[in-house]
Amino acid sequence: MPESIYSLKIFHGFSRETVETIINNCEQREYKSWELIIIEWEMSNWEWYILKKWKVAVSIKWQKVAELNSWDIFGEIALLNEEERTASINALSDIEVIVLKLEDLITIINDNQSNINKLIIERIEENLKL
Repeated sequence: MPESIYSLKIFHGFSRETVETIINNCEQREYKSWELIIIEWEMSNWEWYILKKWKVAVSIKWQKVAELNSWDIFGEIALLNEEERTASINALSDIEVIVLKLEDLITIINDNQSNINKLIIERIEENLKL
C-alpha cells in the first residue's frame, strides 16, 4: 500500500492496520477519460472514492471549480447523506479509484475484532463539519 494513503485526512489517527483493513475491503474501479463519476443533483449512491491514479475535475453548475489529484478523496458525505450531490466529478484521464460503499462501512463497523467502528464514525463526523 502506498505511504500516501496513510496520511489522508479521513484516516488521520488510524493505525496502519486499520487503514489496510478498510482499503482491503473496498472495491477498485476504473473510469475512462471524461467519464462522469458523480453527477451534480443526482441522489447519493452512498459511496465515496479515493483517487488512486491521475486527476478528476470538480464542477458545480457545469463550471470547473477544482481538480483533485492522486490520493485525494471525494464523495465522502454520501456515506451519511441522502441528499442530492453538490458537484459533478469527471475523470480528466483514465483513472483508478478505491470505492468505499455504505454497506462495506457497516460491515467494518459491525466487526467487533477492532475499534474501527468508533474511529470511522468520528472521522466522518469531522469531515461533515468541514
